[in-house]
Amino acid sequence: MDVDTLRDRLGRWFKPYAALWTTLLVGGTLVIIMALMGAEVYGDVVDEQGLASLDLPALQLSQDLRNPALDTAVTAFTNIGGGIGMPILASIITAWLTFLSRTWRPIILVGGAAAVSTFATTVGKRLVGRARPDHSEAVPPYESSPSFPSGHTLNTTVVIGVLVYIMCLQFEILWARITAIAAGVIFIIAMGLSRVFLGHHWLTDVMAGWFLGLAWVGVVILAHRLFHLLRKREHAGPAPTFEHPVLRDDQTG
Repeated sequence: MDVDTLRDRLGRWFKPYAALWTTLLVGGTLVIIMALMGAEVYGDVVDEQGLASLDLPALQLSQDLRNPALDTAVTAFTNIGGGIGMPILASIITAWLTFLSRTWRPIILVGGAAAVSTFATTVGKRLVGRARPDHSEAVPPYESSPSFPSGHTLNTTVVIGVLVYIMCLQFEILWARITAIAAGVIFIIAMGLSRVFLGHHWLTDVMAGWFLGLAWVGVVILAHRLFHLLRKREHAGPAPTFEHPVLRDDQTG
C-alpha cells in the first residue's frame, strides 16, 4: 500500500471516528452538567431532612415487603449492578457482541459510555453528599458512600441500555430485538427498585440515576448514528474489522 492510498484511507476513517468521539465528549459534558443541575434541583425539592415526598413512603413499603428469603435474593441481584458484578457482566456481553460483529464498535461504545456514567456518579455524590437511609432501615451489608444519585442505577441504565442498542443493530430478527429490549428494560427497572427495597438508596436517588442514564444513552446512540451518516458520506465503508481493514460495502458495522 503506497503512502497516498494509506493517507486517503486513514482520512476516510478519521472523519467519522472524529465525529463519534466529539459527539461523545460534548454529550458527556452535557450529562455532567445535568448531574450538577440535578444536584441544584435536588436542594429545591427536599425538606429540611433531605427527603422528597416519595422517599419515605417508598422506604416504608419496602420494609413491609421484606422477608429473609426475599432479602437474600434481592441482595444477590443488586450485586450484579455493583462495582464488581457490572464490569464482569458488561465485559462478557461486550466480548460476545465484539466477536459476532467483528468490529470494535461494542468496546468503543460500552467503554466510552461507562466511563462517563461512572464520572457523573462520582461528581453527583461528592457534590450533594446526601446521606443514605439509616442502617436500622436497611438490609446488610451496609454502604457508606453518598446516596445521590444511585450509582448502581445510573451505571446499569447506561451499560445495559447501550448493550441493548448494539444487540438491536446486530440482530435483524424482530423477536430477538423485542426480547433484548424487554429484558433490558426489566433489568434496569429491577436494579433501581432493588436499591430502594434494600434501603440502600432513596427513591429519588434511583429516579435521578434512571434520568441521567437514559439521557447519556441517548447521546451515545446519537453519536453512533452520526458516525454512520458521515462514514457513508465519506464512502469509507464499514468500520475496520479483525480480518480486513475495510469490509464489503454491503456490510454494516
